[in-house]
Amino acid sequence: MPSAAASAREILTRLHEVMASRTGAQAKLNQVAGIIGQALESEVCSIYLLRDGELELYATRGLNQDAVHVTKLALGEGLVGTIAANVDTMNLDEATSHPDFAYKPETGEEMFHSFAGVPIVRREEAVGVLCVQHADSRRYAEVEIEALQTVAMVLSELIANAGLVDEKRHGTDRVLQTQMVRLTGLKLVEGMARGHAVYHQPRIVIEHTVAEDTEAERHRVYSAFDKMREQIDRMSAQAEFGLDGETREVIETYKMFAYDEGWGRRINEAIDSGLTAEAAIERVQQRTRMRMRQIDDPLLADRMHDLEDLANRLLRIVSGQLGTAAQAGLRQDTILIARNLGPAELLEYDRRRLKGVILEEGSLTAHVVIVARAMGIPVLGRVRDVRRMIVDGDPLLLDGTEGNVVVRASPAMEEAFDSKLVIGQKRRAQFAALRDQPSVSKDGTRVTLMVNAGLRDDAAALDITGADGIGLFRTEFQFLVSATLPMRQQQQRLYRDVLDAAGERPVIFRTVDIGGDKALPYMRQEENEENPAMGWRALRVALDRGGLMKPQARALLEAAAGRTLNVMFPMVSEPWEFDQAQAIFEAQRAWLVARGKRVPAAVRYGAMLEVPALAEVLDLLLPRLDFLSIGTNDLTQFLFAADRANPRLAERYDWLSPAILRFLARVSNIAHEHDVPVAVCGEMGGRPLEAMALLGLGIERLSITPAAIGPIKAMVRSLDLTALRAEMPGFLRSPPADMRATMAAWATANNIEIA
Repeated sequence: MPSAAASAREILTRLHEVMASRTGAQAKLNQVAGIIGQALESEVCSIYLLRDGELELYATRGLNQDAVHVTKLALGEGLVGTIAANVDTMNLDEATSHPDFAYKPETGEEMFHSFAGVPIVRREEAVGVLCVQHADSRRYAEVEIEALQTVAMVLSELIANAGLVDEKRHGTDRVLQTQMVRLTGLKLVEGMARGHAVYHQPRIVIEHTVAEDTEAERHRVYSAFDKMREQIDRMSAQAEFGLDGETREVIETYKMFAYDEGWGRRINEAIDSGLTAEAAIERVQQRTRMRMRQIDDPLLADRMHDLEDLANRLLRIVSGQLGTAAQAGLRQDTILIARNLGPAELLEYDRRRLKGVILEEGSLTAHVVIVARAMGIPVLGRVRDVRRMIVDGDPLLLDGTEGNVVVRASPAMEEAFDSKLVIGQKRRAQFAALRDQPSVSKDGTRVTLMVNAGLRDDAAALDITGADGIGLFRTEFQFLVSATLPMRQQQQRLYRDVLDAAGERPVIFRTVDIGGDKALPYMRQEENEENPAMGWRALRVALDRGGLMKPQARALLEAAAGRTLNVMFPMVSEPWEFDQAQAIFEAQRAWLVARGKRVPAAVRYGAMLEVPALAEVLDLLLPRLDFLSIGTNDLTQFLFAADRANPRLAERYDWLSPAILRFLARVSNIAHEHDVPVAVCGEMGGRPLEAMALLGLGIERLSITPAAIGPIKAMVRSLDLTALRAEMPGFLRSPPADMRATMAAWATANNIEIA
């Protein structure tokens, strides 16, 4: 059996002659079917093309010729339709046993058993299928499949040049590109933005696939690799994260792939088969995409996305085009569009021009969402048909609050959007005016409003919003954007800078919450977890890995020398876990004291209540705590057994459910009995109506996003808390059918600002 490159090269050499001939497209496809069938010693070779929304048998060697232009399959129908719909390869030793098999009697294919097919791809969509069949029952060898995939790329060029692409389908796209369209998606970061569409990675259409000079193509790829590596090294040197340049460490992940010899070898093999440099890169990239569709592990999928990002970068370089849109520079207010985006890539963009982000994929737990939220950039994820409906430069109205984007809006739609935007701006101006006003209810109750943070620059939100401090500093973000474990000195520098920026205002540092869905590329996972949110993560990881918590404990103690250090442990399930974590900190403090090092004037220890089991032993734990924080995001999904990253469940369970409110009331009451301050850290506290309910339960400390400080303060200052607390026991004792509607009606009747 010849190598895949040799098999493909033999076919491509003959196809090159066919493509250069002056015969018509039909004659060329007939010859192509014969050449492939002969080269692979296959009794059948058939080419199906997508025409008027159906896959039409356009040429065949081995099937009944009368079936040509007669046999048609819908997308998803039969083996051929399934290949096109999934843009994936199929290799079967017995075709009729496959559940998607559809028999077409006019083809005369009943005598053939084995079947292999590959999609013919144009602009990431299947425009046809190339398949082979044998009478014998056998699977095709890998070299044969790879040869078919390579040939399919060349066929894509032939089909496009001959005008055989589904014109009706693409004609419809062109019509849509002049009309107003509304696309919906998953709300990842709320907010509103107006700007022009810019693709993070502009599409490159490969026009020439067959190489004239293989060595020249190889030289082009080598040169492109050198330029790409220079770009990444330059990004590493120039990128800034906060003041410390930690984004450089994110780039290290990309560098691992950029210098990967295996990737370069696969591209070289594709060039050996007779492809141009561009086609070879795209050929390897297509294989990567097919692998991505088969990967369930989120960490591996993220790594495959990194590799595809690099492939796109390499393709743009070898074709002479610029890199990402960030490198070209944004010339106007922009809504960025990408399949997926990494946190380092987002930070490359000019924040003055970048107004919003649309992702074809994306999830609530993606690292880029954390960064975007901190930057105040609305993000809409899982938006379908983006590349078909939006072209570069289209004016977009992004409403991350409603979860939609309007493309090429009508004047009336623009006016409505602007009105909503103006109202939002006025509201923000009103909230900004409250910055120096105390957060005190009408009956004189002081409510502590703090911000959640994770970036060094987030500390600036304290002065902008007038917040009382940082109620949750997520230390794990420094770990998530690093290609290697952050050194103790790096951690210490970050913590000290945050404390300096906060001044006299308190900062509560949550120890690292990684593992599960927050996987680190440099830390080996023990196993693939089916339920990562409830798995080996947070304090469980930190207690198991001394190399995580001990350096962090020492870094925090050294950073807070002479000041009060507030430290909080995440996902505590039982008191002994808190005890072990506290013991690690105390051991590090004793170590520093023994060596004459400065230590904090005081260390206050707290725990996060996210695991419902902890509520059952709070009476045992509270005497050891200085404060308690309730993490409503994780707590809610654990109470309802509902994954908040699942879009079908994300908004199904209401924070104003009686189950949640009763649970929180019980926790609040027992904390007050032990005279331990209790706070809520999570999205629930950042929504005015939900925050009002929390205050009614006796919780007077909230840690929320900076953008929520103004609305929550306005609500507090309009609230008679005594009156609300008189109503809450009745709401909990005999819950109304719709708790949200009932509480909203009470707020309206009492002139509470909850809008």
